Amino acid sequence: MGSQRQTRSSTTPSPHLSAASLIPMKVNGGVEQGEFFRESMLKSGNVMPMPDLRDNLPKRSFLPRRISSELPFSTSKLAELKQIFHAIENSTMEKIMAQTLSQWEGAALQDEIKRCVASIEDMIDFATSVLGHDVLVRSTGSARGSKQEVLIGVVKRIEGSEVSKPVACHQSLFPYVVYYCHTFSNVRVYEADILDPKSKAKINHGVAICHMDTSTWSPTHESFLLLGSGPGQIEVCHWIYENEILLDI
Repeated sequence: MGSQRQTRSSTTPSPHLSAASLIPMKVNGGVEQGEFFRESMLKSGNVMPMPDLRDNLPKRSFLPRRISSELPFSTSKLAELKQIFHAIENSTMEKIMAQTLSQWEGAALQDEIKRCVASIEDMIDFATSVLGHDVLVRSTGSARGSKQEVLIGVVKRIEGSEVSKPVACHQSLFPYVVYYCHTFSNVRVYEADILDPKSKAKINHGVAICHMDTSTWSPTHESFLLLGSGPGQIEVCHWIYENEILLDI
């Protein structure tokens, strides 16, 4: 989500920034056109590029909580994890696990609450700890429209999203399904119908989140490379991708 979306090396392929997905639309040396955009672009009748919404990570499943809770889950236990998943020394699997664990253990950003969850029960527990027990789940309808020009149809702002600190969960690369879940203050959530520019037929229903305060983001963040600005100068929006989840009230 915004300042924490993962950009992985060739040994750890990203669901949104793989080399193949950047061939049709590439700007500034590697940020996909439409990956980040301004709030003003979420306007009915506007035509804009849609990034590759598809989840290109390997197909995996959540483990039952009774199993995932017993597995080691830290860089200090990497040797044990390598044994469990038969990862040889300096293998791609070892590098994947080390990089993902390192990100999970990194310090939270200002105003960020984060948790890495390894089961659906863990995800629910985190979301309800932030939002209470009356939680709505939102996601973009499908990956249709990926890497195409799309027409924005009816747009709806989700009232209260700036106050409730919605929780966004992004899948990470690991031997089994794990999600990086986090929440920020000062964001706005939108839902929008995605239309075919020629036929005007509805092809998707998108969920987007706009970070209204980017003052603590790195000046080299991909969004600024794409949009030509800097920290605190603009808001930055992005779509919720396939298999990503947004929870709010």
